[in-house]
Amino acid sequence: MILQIVFILIIAIIIGFIINFAFIDGVLQAPFADAFIAFCENVLQLDYFAAQNAYNVLFQQNKPLWLTIGFILLLLIIFYIALSRFTRYFHQISNSITMLADESEKEIHLPTELDFLEKKLNDVKYKLEKRARDAQEAEQRKNDLVVYLAHDIKTPLTSIIGYLSLLDEARDMPVEQKEKYVTITLEKSYRLEQLINEFFEITRFNLQSIVLEKDLIPLNYMLMQVADEFYPLLAPKGQKAIVNIDGEMTIYADRNKLARVFNNILKNAIAYSEPNSTIEISAQNENNQTFISFKNTGKTIPPEKLKMIFEKFYRLDSARSTQTGSAGLGLAISNEIVQAHGGTITATSHHNQTVFIVMIPANS
Repeated sequence: MILQIVFILIIAIIIGFIINFAFIDGVLQAPFADAFIAFCENVLQLDYFAAQNAYNVLFQQNKPLWLTIGFILLLLIIFYIALSRFTRYFHQISNSITMLADESEKEIHLPTELDFLEKKLNDVKYKLEKRARDAQEAEQRKNDLVVYLAHDIKTPLTSIIGYLSLLDEARDMPVEQKEKYVTITLEKSYRLEQLINEFFEITRFNLQSIVLEKDLIPLNYMLMQVADEFYPLLAPKGQKAIVNIDGEMTIYADRNKLARVFNNILKNAIAYSEPNSTIEISAQNENNQTFISFKNTGKTIPPEKLKMIFEKFYRLDSARSTQTGSAGLGLAISNEIVQAHGGTITATSHHNQTVFIVMIPANS
């Protein structure tokens, strides 16, 4: 654009010099003077001397004025051309912004001079489209989970009602059979409680804001306590959770929320670990950062699933399981809590080993 304006200015200067030296004082002087005198004689009815005098007064004596007028006209033309281009640019930019607002699927195209803006607008367009797709997919996953959970609730509820009805109707039922029915009813009640809790998790994830209440926490004790609390889930599959930390270690964080992070990660590790395997929990300080890792042995997580493992309502096992299925919020909530502490949570998986690493900065 700037080069075009400079080019037009150079042309204007050249034309001005041509007018000055050729049109008035140069080779075109005689033909122009004869034409002007003839015009005055034929149209204005002036005699030859009056027409020649008018030519001298108008052109010969006012040469700088005519040159100035010529330059002004040229500058006005240049300004009009430049303004037209800028107006066209603004119009094209406005149309591009309208395409963004209307979520048009067409790619944005701008003139070559606006390549940088075209790239930025297309980048914004792609990011908005990705966010819309992610939000739609998350909403669809949530809706599917709600439907699944609603369906699953009917199963244990039906069993509970059925067994309680049998116990109520057959008061003289043998003790052994009664104990069996009571045990089954209790198991179904626990399952029903789990499903209802998952409903609460789905609602609470979108409604609650994370407010941290930090203090110094003895990390060794917290991790050992978390491992001990999961003994009832570990024992039936012959699994173990061991904590390996050298020396005493403290961390400045929200005790309850960080415990929730460790609970979610360990629960996930138990669900996907092989029977009779050991889950190793360790921690170390490095560069004013605390790294807590959870390593379990189990099926390798594919890279494409590993990228999505911290997304809300994403379940690693897409097959619905009424025993181990969950709302897919545990790791997503853990990620939110760790980020609120200024840290990160990552996962790697290869050679049948999966490792979750939580990093909490010392000044979190």
